Amino acid sequence: MQIDLTGKKAIVTGSTKGIGLAAAKGLATSGASVVVNGRKQADVDAAVAEVQAAATGNAEVTGFAGDLGSAEGCAALVAAHPTCDILVNNVGIFGPQDFFETPDEVWMKYYEVNVMSGVRLSRSYLPGMQANGWGRVVFLSSESAFNIPADMVHYGMTKTACTAIARGLAKRMAGTGVTVNSVLPGPTLSDGVTAMLADQVEETGKSIEEVGRDFVMAQRPTSIIQRPADVDEVANMIVYACSPQASATSGAALRVEGGIVDSL
Repeated sequence: MQIDLTGKKAIVTGSTKGIGLAAAKGLATSGASVVVNGRKQADVDAAVAEVQAAATGNAEVTGFAGDLGSAEGCAALVAAHPTCDILVNNVGIFGPQDFFETPDEVWMKYYEVNVMSGVRLSRSYLPGMQANGWGRVVFLSSESAFNIPADMVHYGMTKTACTAIARGLAKRMAGTGVTVNSVLPGPTLSDGVTAMLADQVEETGKSIEEVGRDFVMAQRPTSIIQRPADVDEVANMIVYACSPQASATSGAALRVEGGIVDSL
């Protein structure tokens, strides 16, 4: 399958590292012009260089440094880039914290970053996609949307919300040529997860891959692949969902979680 996104403009939020960076590279490799986003200008500049190296043809790679966890940050991105053909709502934060020790401000921060960034940007960009008769929106959800972690209830809630919003927006855009889907990774060896497991790597002397497998089997024993995914495996699904070939896929929760969610 040859995915050709030549002439399409993609915005990938939270794309200086991890799954977002891999998705930006995948879209650029397929010919899309890509806007890379992160909070720090130095990180954005470094990611732009990486994505540019992967880009094909005349695909342009630009950067936008800004915090999308606020209405003002989202508005600034839209002002800088008023239109796009592909929106990947990837930006997100995660971290374990006991429910009884998680104050309101943490709940609200997770909601603003993980949920409202996608709501605000989708509200801004979907009308233009509809007017053009073509567009792709992807929300990065998680297996935690269905398999709520006991130690990250505040995080799981946001991913359930993302899945629900994507489904609802797909219905709202019915018949327009615009698709909206969510992609649900499981544990993935992104920069964040690698940092989370760094102490175990040092303590055990095992490789990050070995520690990752141990983590999956201890914390997600229903995994069928019995290992973490890598970022490119998740990015492949994102790129497909953004492709012309995925024109009949909308309102779907596309699972790249290795079979952790034990349902048909």
